[in-house]
Amino acid sequence: MKKRQLGSSELFISEISLGGMSLSTDKKKATGIIDMALDAGINYVDTADLYDFGANEEMIGTILGKRRQDVIVATKVGNRWTEGEEGWHWDASPSYIKEAVHASLKRLGTDYIDVYQLHGGTFEDDWDGIIETFEDLKTDGLIREYGISSIRPNVLKRFLPASSAKSVMMQYSALDRRPEEWLDFIAKEGASVVTRGTVAKGLLTNSWQERLQHGNGFNTYTTEELTTALTNLASHYHDLHALAIAFNLKESAIASTVIGASSQEQLAQTLAAYEKIDSITDFTVANELTKAELYLEHR
Repeated sequence: MKKRQLGSSELFISEISLGGMSLSTDKKKATGIIDMALDAGINYVDTADLYDFGANEEMIGTILGKRRQDVIVATKVGNRWTEGEEGWHWDASPSYIKEAVHASLKRLGTDYIDVYQLHGGTFEDDWDGIIETFEDLKTDGLIREYGISSIRPNVLKRFLPASSAKSVMMQYSALDRRPEEWLDFIAKEGASVVTRGTVAKGLLTNSWQERLQHGNGFNTYTTEELTTALTNLASHYHDLHALAIAFNLKESAIASTVIGASSQEQLAQTLAAYEKIDSITDFTVANELTKAELYLEHR
């Protein structure tokens, strides 16, 4: 498993990362998935305090155990819940971030978080306070690096130049190319992108025909447009799963593709696809068959 530098940091993360959101809540199944990922050379595991109300962090922390020092753990903050109340609310206040980091550390069973990410953000947030808080957490040794999970250009333009953030988590795939306009900017600011949505809800896997039957298009693609695009992509590239990973990793600004797995079988399919990406070197057809759209909001 090849590794790439995360921005200008000293962290080198695997080109395939394990996303925790779809991890099984069954400890035995989750253990099998995580052990399989680590044995394959995956060294970056992404979670969030939001997932399963913190239970995902607890599960990952418990399973990593003695292998913790071999893994770069990323988690997120900003979505807050209150016991006895329904739903979540956004809270990026410095006081809450300082409170939440200790809760995540406890659930993960560790004394440091490798990459701490703001889980969203609005232009109106107290960015000076947020950045100062993250820098303080670095100074205190509670986190090694920090970043943001956001698809809002106006937030990125406010956050990155004023901070030492090293990562930006964004939805990006051959079926959602909106981040392309911002990749150079992110790289110039010393950060890397870690992609989510890499396989586009399974549409960019070899089960794409089955997935098509359950959906009503994707982003701005109608069902008809999606069917045409995927049929032609599969005909030309033969393995959509491999294409999905290769399409993202062709971009130097992207450090890793975060892909979830709810079973060892799913993870095995991702690892098998990754082994084929070096055979895909020409993306002309993929670019022609997909939409190079831009973010129209939050600019």
